[in-house]
Parts: sequence; structure tokens; C-alpha cells
Amino acid sequence: MHGSGLELALVFLLAAVIAVPVFKRFGLGAVLAYLVAGVVLGPDGLALVRDADRILNAAEIGVVMMLFVIGLELSPSRLRVMRKPVFGAGGLQVLLSALLLGGIALLFEHHWKTALVVGLGLALSSTAVSLQLLSERKELTSEHGRLGFAILLFQDLVAIPLLAAIPLLGGAKNETLTWTMVFHAIGAIAIVIFGGRLVLRHLFRIVARTRMPEVFTATALLVVLGIAWFMQLAGLSAGLGAFLAGVLLSDSEFRHELESQIDPFKGLLLGLFFIAVGMDIDLDAVVAQPELITAGVATLLTVKFALLFGIGRWPGRLDPRGALMLAGTLWLGGEFAFVVFSEAARVKLMDAQLRNQLTAIVGVSMALTPVLLLGLHRLLAEVKRPPPQGRTFDEIPDAQPQVLIAGMGRFGQIVARLLTAQRIAFVALEHSTETVDTLRRFGNIRLYYGDPTRPDLLRSAGAQHVKVFVIAMDDPDTNIKATRLIRRMFPEARVLARARNRQHAWRLMDLSAEAYRETLGSSLEMAQQVLVELGVPPETAAEHTRRFRAHDEKLLRAQYLVYDDDGAVIQTARDAISDLERLFEADASGDGTPPGAR
Repeated sequence: MHGSGLELALVFLLAAVIAVPVFKRFGLGAVLAYLVAGVVLGPDGLALVRDADRILNAAEIGVVMMLFVIGLELSPSRLRVMRKPVFGAGGLQVLLSALLLGGIALLFEHHWKTALVVGLGLALSSTAVSLQLLSERKELTSEHGRLGFAILLFQDLVAIPLLAAIPLLGGAKNETLTWTMVFHAIGAIAIVIFGGRLVLRHLFRIVARTRMPEVFTATALLVVLGIAWFMQLAGLSAGLGAFLAGVLLSDSEFRHELESQIDPFKGLLLGLFFIAVGMDIDLDAVVAQPELITAGVATLLTVKFALLFGIGRWPGRLDPRGALMLAGTLWLGGEFAFVVFSEAARVKLMDAQLRNQLTAIVGVSMALTPVLLLGLHRLLAEVKRPPPQGRTFDEIPDAQPQVLIAGMGRFGQIVARLLTAQRIAFVALEHSTETVDTLRRFGNIRLYYGDPTRPDLLRSAGAQHVKVFVIAMDDPDTNIKATRLIRRMFPEARVLARARNRQHAWRLMDLSAEAYRETLGSSLEMAQQVLVELGVPPETAAEHTRRFRAHDEKLLRAQYLVYDDDGAVIQTARDAISDLERLFEADASGDGTPPGAR
């Protein structure tokens, strides 16, 4: 195709819209769908796109954004909690896999630097495919699921220095690394870390005060691409810069807002990257060497399966069934391998033929894994599960919040303080930067800047795992908008919402939310104290207050049935006053209540 950019964009979007649902329907994943779509569109397919290299270079921005989002998710505190399984099991898996697979590459007389990149690239598993398979089978919280997540986490970490080292290895293929190159790399990393720590949060605070979402989005893209460009100037990977930017902001109040802003761009551009990788595969070379590709896939799966099974047994301490499931989920190649091999080919660490062969091996392993895992499940279906054994790893606390508080004004703060005192995990979202800055100085709470009426932000904050939503925003319209969104996204969720008045409460009740009128409780407490000051015994005053509250709640629900009829509302209010007076008169004699207080 030699048409305009608009025609190319339409072709890519159409391919994604058709391929991804079809592949997901058969449990094969979106990554493989993009790869196959690229093969079909590329020079060896329908030849709708001929200049695959140019598109591949542009689509690498998707990888940069993926690394930024990974950095946002890998806060230092999270790594501390999971340090043993991440660095123990994860480090052992990558080290042993790289040694064995790299050693096999050496047997084929490749340069040691090429063999190192091949071994490390093939040691990585597909985070997207593996987590999807675990999620579909509801095994993310199982023993092998949690250990698998820890291993994938380490693989994501080790991919960053690997990408950073590839340009250095390529530049020094025929000479030793110079101290100048090392100092340039260290200096660039230091500038990004220390400069970013001083500048980034202040920059986003200033931008957030404009309350213009498009400016915040533009700033986020500027930061990610700007730091990536700076790292490229220093001879390092652009992805490393994006990852460092994400880590620097992972503990900031803007984490979820940034993730929600970047995620749509990341998803589209990453899909385009995989399509471009598929287009760049030389099918003629693959078809000409089917035995080599088959042997490569068999070797990759066999080596990683054996190593993962051993790691699952020790140090993972899984039972045989769990170790088999771990191995069957993570033995495939990963999407990072495409990035690694493309980068290695760019700096002349491997030729195009070897890259195409390795890419084909990884792609086939990703295609086979869902099918092979299904067969493994059926084989193990009749195997009785042994009772779980207690381990230190099982005591790792769940990072997912039980409560989400939308709005951290005077109302939401009280709820948050009580939850904190009871050590109940929650996450809070607040759209006022001033409130966020103030509250974060008083303690280490999970409070983030962002608009709770945005679905992508709720998903980034882990709303799918929340048991109770507390809607505590001041503005009634925003309050209603957030409640309506949550009810649409999570129909079965428990929603407790702050209500300004009766009319506001009725609108919330329309959305099946439980309304709490913000001044009712404090007003009743004051009225109760007034009765006590006038001579009513405290017990009697408390009982009168309780009866009034129950009667008012009953009236609220009665008026809710007719609240769109002003005449009916007024009549129910008059009837309620008469009922309340008769209720108190019936038990007023002998209770010590002064006549003026009745």
C-alpha cells in the first residue's frame, strides 16, 4: 500500500478490531493476534504494507510507554514486600535460563555477546499472556499464581538493564568498553534520577492546578518522551528513561492519574508495535527452515519448563501439581524478546535472519502455550490437591484495597481516619491538588490525585477488587456522576454515598446507593444535648433521638416513592409531623420532660 497515513491507520485499526476479538475468543491473547495481523498485512502476506521498518521505528513509542507504566507499578515499597520471591525465584529463573539457552547459542558458533542477548531474551516470559491465562482460570491468588507473578515482576526489572546494555554491547562488539561510555551512561541515569525527583512532582502539581485534562495529558507525554529522548542521546535505551520516570512517580499522588492518561496511548501504540514486528518477519526464511524453527521452539519450551518446575519445587516450595502449573504458564517466550532482538539487530549484534528466526520461535511458543496449558489442566484434573502448607510467602499482604474513598474533604477524611485506625486497606482519590498535598504531609496514606468520575482512573486504582465504595465529594452533581459510573461499571458493588440534603439522597437512592446525609448525625447529637441541658435525663434524650432518627429514615423512604410530586411530598411531611407528635405524646407522661420541651 502506498496511500496516505490515514489509509495506513485505517488498515491497522481494522486489523486490530478483527484479529483481537477472534484470537481472544479462542483464548490465544491479543499479542498473538497483533503478530498474525502483522504477518498478514506485511510484505510476505497481502503486501498491504511494504515499508515495515519505518513503521516499526515509529511504533517503538508504544514500548517506551509500556516501560513507563511498568515503572509506575513497581514502587520501592512494593518491591520490599515481595523481595524474597521476586529476587530469589525470579533471579534464579532468569540466571539459569540465560545460561542454558545462551550456552546452546554458543554451540552454534555465535559471538558470546550475541549468545548473551539470545539467552537473556529467551529467558523472559510473556507477562501479558501469562497473567491473562492465570486471570481467566482465577489462579492469580493461588500459590503458583503468586510465585509466577513474582517471577514475571523480576523479568520486567531485568529487561530494563538488558535494554540499556544492548547499545553498549553493540558499540563495543569489536572493541572493549571505554570508561567514557560508562561515565556517559552513569551520568545520564544520575541526571534523570536526581533531576526528576526534584522537578517532576512540582511540575505535575503546577499543571494539575490548571484543572485542564488535556494539558495534564500533554505534560505526561512530554515527560515520558522527553526523558526517553535524553537517554537516547546518551547512547542508552529510550525505554530505560521511561522506566526511570515511572519509578520516580510511582509513590506520587499522580500515579493513577498518569497511568490512566498514558494507558490508552500505550495500548494502541504497543499493538501497532507488535503488528510491525509481525510485518517484519521474513516468512520465506521461516518456511525455508521449518526444522530449525521446530527444534528452537521445542528447546525453548523444554529448557524453561524443566527449570521452572525445579524452581517451583525449590525455592518456591510448591507441590508437584503447582510446580507443573507454574512451568506450563511461564515456559513461553515473551513480548520483551521482540524488543530485545529488534534492538540487538539495530546495533548489529545479530543479523536480520537470526532475529527473524528467534522472533518466529517466540511467536510460536506464545501461540502454543494456551493450547498446551489447556491440555495440562485436563491431565491434572483428576489429581487430588494436597492440603496447602503454611509458608512465609503465603503471609504476604494483599496490596489490593478493600475500600475506595472518592473525595477526601472533611467527610472523607473521617472515614479514612477510622479505617486507618483499624488497619483496613483503602485507596483514596481526590481532585484537589491542595488537599492532596496537605494530607500527604500528615502520614503515609494511599491518597492520589485524580478525577473519580473517570472509568480508566478507577480501573487504575484497583476498583475491580474493592468491596465498598465511599462517595464523599462535596459537589452533589459530581457525587451523582461518580455513583452512576461505579454502578454501571460494578453493578453488584456496595456504594455508600454522602448526601447534601433529602433531594440529593433521593437521587442517590435511584442509583441503589445507600445515602448518608452529611448534617443529620451531628444535628441530632446537638439536639440530644439540648434536651439534656433542659433537664431531660440522658437516657430519655438518647431514646427520643433514636426514635426521631428512625422516624425520619422511614419518612425519607416514603417520600422517595413520590419525590417527583411536590404536593405528595408536602402532604407526607405534614402527616409525618402529626405521627411524630402522637408518638412522643403517647409516652411523655412521667418521663420528666418539661412541658416546653414536648
